[in-house]
Amino acid sequence: MTAALLPAIELESAPGPAQPASQPPAYAVIWMHGLGADGSDFVPVVPELGLAGAPNIRFIFPHAPAMPVTANGGYVMPAWYDILSFDEVGRRGDEAGIRKSRDAIRALIARENERGVPSERIVLAGFSQGGAIAYTAGLTHPERLGGIIALSTYIPSPDLVAAEASAANADTPIFAAHGTADDVVPLALGEQARDFLRARGHAPQWQTYRMAHSVCLDEIADIGQWLRARFA
Repeated sequence: MTAALLPAIELESAPGPAQPASQPPAYAVIWMHGLGADGSDFVPVVPELGLAGAPNIRFIFPHAPAMPVTANGGYVMPAWYDILSFDEVGRRGDEAGIRKSRDAIRALIARENERGVPSERIVLAGFSQGGAIAYTAGLTHPERLGGIIALSTYIPSPDLVAAEASAANADTPIFAAHGTADDVVPLALGEQARDFLRARGHAPQWQTYRMAHSVCLDEIADIGQWLRARFA
């Protein structure tokens, strides 16, 4: 592996009734948190996904490293990359930092491969800045992935994705969702990402919800349904 493994919280969903309790996970979800949060942020979502009866799934919630964030006055916080400016029509991010985080996620994917979970059974998920990394890592990963979940987010470097897009993930399932009242990552940024994907031949499942920069119960239920379809 080319990158040190990020510290992470791990948990498993309950195996289906046809599987013994000791059955190792056959699937994995690597879920990245947003700017300033940590891996614990989305742990409480897992029991609400309605995955009873689905195959055993390992959820990995990595912690982003702490770094100064230029757009936040240089304040040090957990971040997947430095954000140079906040803008309603774009987010200027540090491309070297984006690549570094992508490599860190690739290392987690490789570790799941070593533990017996093939790439095509791994979903990358993320919220806000974590979703930006899910998009970037997923769309450029050299091996086929099981899917991408992108919540309240955007594509931080369309040029990077366009230049390094993977043919293996040209039609990978994508669930993309955004709040209509998001005042942190405006809906327009999510729509830009959706339109970028469509222009490149992807067919994301696009959902909007009446919420701000957050998640809601209807969204969680839809994510659970989407995961069950991937992990049947």
